[in-house]
Amino acid sequence: MVALGSNLAGGFASSQALLDAAITCFPAAGLRVLARSRWWRSAAWPDPAGPAYRNGVALVEPDGDPQALLCALLDIERRFGRVRADRNAPRTLDLDLIAVGRLVLETPRLILPHPRAHERLFVMGPLAEIAPAWRHPVSGLTAADLAARATVGLDARGD
Repeated sequence: MVALGSNLAGGFASSQALLDAAITCFPAAGLRVLARSRWWRSAAWPDPAGPAYRNGVALVEPDGDPQALLCALLDIERRFGRVRADRNAPRTLDLDLIAVGRLVLETPRLILPHPRAHERLFVMGPLAEIAPAWRHPVSGLTAADLAARATVGLDARGD
């Protein structure tokens, strides 16, 4: 599964339009989209003075190993103008690989499941919307349980 986020529209009319365009790139990158949440809105984090975010989650069936999937996601980010500057800085597109099946993995470039996704309502809320019974590979808690226990982005709401 992939979490999508944006708080800078780049050359698009809005962050939501950018996210709509980004998800259309998934199939060409070897990611068949099985389901997609609504776009959610939340304040910027950790500095709420920044532009508000639009977030969502896509359940995907990847073609290839997790490292190749990560490379494909980073390539899509670059095509949409993502510049990696300061951590948590505003961005055109953020694509986070949240989990690949029940795989637990830790490499210098990739940790699965994503080490902080379970804390974030703007990830677990959209995931619970499309797959409430999904279970975290380490904790065993469902997406619905994790959304209820989230501690970050508590203002997140689906439109």
